[in-house]
Amino acid sequence: MIALDGVTKRYDGQPVVDDVSISLGGEGVTALIGPNGAGKSTLFGIVGRLVRPDAGRVTIDGMDVATTSSRDLATTLAVLRQDNHVAARLTVHDLVEFGRFPHSRGRLTVADRGHIDQAIDYLDLGPYRSRFLDELSGGQRQRAFIAMVLAQDTRYVLLDEPLNNLDLRHMAEIMRLLRRAADELGKRVITVLHDINFAANHADRIVAMRDGRVVADAPAREVMRSDVLAAVYDTAVDVREIDGRPVALYYS
Repeated sequence: MIALDGVTKRYDGQPVVDDVSISLGGEGVTALIGPNGAGKSTLFGIVGRLVRPDAGRVTIDGMDVATTSSRDLATTLAVLRQDNHVAARLTVHDLVEFGRFPHSRGRLTVADRGHIDQAIDYLDLGPYRSRFLDELSGGQRQRAFIAMVLAQDTRYVLLDEPLNNLDLRHMAEIMRLLRRAADELGKRVITVLHDINFAANHADRIVAMRDGRVVADAPAREVMRSDVLAAVYDTAVDVREIDGRPVALYYS
């Protein structure tokens, strides 16, 4: 379990994460939603030790994130950031191989190569394994990054806006893959999403943030209510039932 206790982060004296205490990773897929500036990505950065909190504590399966060795942390938690800066002339195989570094330290074993091959196959990237990243479509490239974090073989997988800059078909494809990873591989997936309908359709639990605080935390269907979403986004949201699923409609 990922446990945050009183976590706070300020920039220029203003809290962007404000005294957050919450446990994550108990469900298959958890979606973090909320308006821009709500603190979602900062919260992810704190959990992944990419951002140092000003107060509070984060533990992962009892390990203090602030003091745990990088290797132990990287074999427990994989983080896919929104801004992935890698060389475009890497191949898919090269990229996925990076996921094994916490285990192999650059000296791949037979087991490491097996994890790489499994991740590539699981994401249906076999035909593209020798292609360079800049030769792929946006959806294929995002699948390659997800294959990298799956090859890392961690219990917890954090993804910061994995649907960013994708078209509708590829957004749906990525969410189906994350759902499969949770259901078939036992991964605990925690992801920041802007599209609340994708969150409702694929997540077990939705955590909504606003102004650095958690303002709603419940099974997805319970958060998908007009009054709850209106309070989160400070705008009118109409939730309708379509084919047995809640769908949020927005009006200008």
